[in-house]
Amino acid sequence: MSVEKIFSDDKEESVSISSSVAGSGKYTVKKQTRFSTPLALFLSCLGCVVGTGNIWRFPRILANNSQDEGCLVFLIVWVIFLLLWSIPILIVEYGTGRFTQKAVIGSFQELGGAKVTWCGAWICLVSFCISCYYVVILGWCFYYIIYFIANELPQDSAESRKIFKDFAEDSYWPILTTGIAVLLAALSVSKGVKTIEKVCTYLVPVLLLILLFTFVWSLTREYADVGIKYMFTPHWDSFSNPRVWVDAVTQNAFDTGAGAGLLIPYAAYMSKHHGIVRYATMVPTVNNLVSLISGITIFSTVFSSLIVSTPYVTNSDIVGIIKDSGPGSTGLTFIWIPVLFESVGVFGRVLACLFFLCLSLAGLTSIIASFELFTHTLVDFNLKRSFAIIINTCLIFGFGMLSATNINILTNQDFVWSFALIINGFMLIILVFKVGVRNFRERVINSFGSDDWRLNIAWEWIIAVIVPLEGLAVIVWWSVDLIESPPGDEWYEFGRETFLTTIVQWLGLLILIILTNILVSCVCHWRRKKRDQEGAPVLIRYSPNYSATRENPFRQQDQANL
Repeated sequence: MSVEKIFSDDKEESVSISSSVAGSGKYTVKKQTRFSTPLALFLSCLGCVVGTGNIWRFPRILANNSQDEGCLVFLIVWVIFLLLWSIPILIVEYGTGRFTQKAVIGSFQELGGAKVTWCGAWICLVSFCISCYYVVILGWCFYYIIYFIANELPQDSAESRKIFKDFAEDSYWPILTTGIAVLLAALSVSKGVKTIEKVCTYLVPVLLLILLFTFVWSLTREYADVGIKYMFTPHWDSFSNPRVWVDAVTQNAFDTGAGAGLLIPYAAYMSKHHGIVRYATMVPTVNNLVSLISGITIFSTVFSSLIVSTPYVTNSDIVGIIKDSGPGSTGLTFIWIPVLFESVGVFGRVLACLFFLCLSLAGLTSIIASFELFTHTLVDFNLKRSFAIIINTCLIFGFGMLSATNINILTNQDFVWSFALIINGFMLIILVFKVGVRNFRERVINSFGSDDWRLNIAWEWIIAVIVPLEGLAVIVWWSVDLIESPPGDEWYEFGRETFLTTIVQWLGLLILIILTNILVSCVCHWRRKKRDQEGAPVLIRYSPNYSATRENPFRQQDQANL
């Protein structure tokens, strides 16, 4: 095969290619842009996974899985799933994106073929559904920053609930704040990796500095040690509680983004010189450290504030406040945090504004990753980036209006789609099995990269045996837990957080994907036939594994192994 090509940044060039497989003809080759520096890459990946789930969700989930003695057992299980679920799956995401230079659907199509492309579509659409309510919560954070700059903090939970209800449930302000969140995310991905790394290079350090400042401040509070001691005290019988294991893996997936597919398009901007095994290990580890710091900050603040203001309060009473899910599972963040900061005095108002600024930055960097996932997906289908961004902006804002105008819908969507991340993990495992577990490790990870930690055979056992068993056990436990839940919304009824509601929505999404896949396959077959007849140029993305064939170069090179 002979290939003559001259590349300039972000420009397409037509080149002549002759191949015994592809024949001779005109091909259009596009060079892929890269992250400019390792620091920009690290901060962008960290910004992708550090979000409101670390600060808004983690402390509440931690409290929900504590007993009167403490929360240490949940933390132990949480770390186990970091090592045996999140990191192995993230290695698959990084490796897939870097090798194919495409987003989720394009990566599944190239590596696994048409028969598993629907798995990539599932991952993409689950992340889309999460984004549609995530932007609403991000908009709430924006509002609270401005509100507490202009108004005093509430003195009790009743006053705080009224502030939230007047804004989130009884006004149209969430429509505006959601629109602002969507617009900021769209602008941040307008130039692809160039704008993504610029935004994250500034926002992520500011986010970490604010979080570190509030963390240090919380440690100086009187009785802060009581909260920390409670957080790290074990109740060993909790190991036998299935809910602890279910919540630990779902929270870890939500924390690290494992299975969300967000890091596949980011990895598409990496070259073989970027150590993806290092990134897939270090980024989620740092992310979980951020969650741990957030948990210590919240527990220290809540315990110290309530013990000072209410001397006779018990640990169970304090933990009950942290568990308070409130409307839209936001009780602790939007109801109690303002009240607790008010007890600090004048400085509490500053801390409240910093806290919600921290939440806003965390949420924005995460939603940027979601926007890039959907935008990159459409670009893989040869749409212009500007047009793809407009489509995604309209779709996310349109579907986000459902959650923005009805908090019950938001609660339902969070319940249904956050757990679907476990199903996403199975989809990635299907891709690995389709390629071949050993082939994936040796060809996609080890042989394709340089200057990286070498992935050993232990990963094969984890991804082929342990991860599927973990996922299956968690799904069974989750189903049994919902079916055997106390009377209220019965599992067989259509309720806000019921088993039947979840299954019906999952099945509806699956049917939509299958029908769309059939339609797209027919259209692509017709276009390919027409293109072959006319001899039109074919767009080929330039990547380190460049091959001038229309077939997947990986499958051609390793057909015997597959």
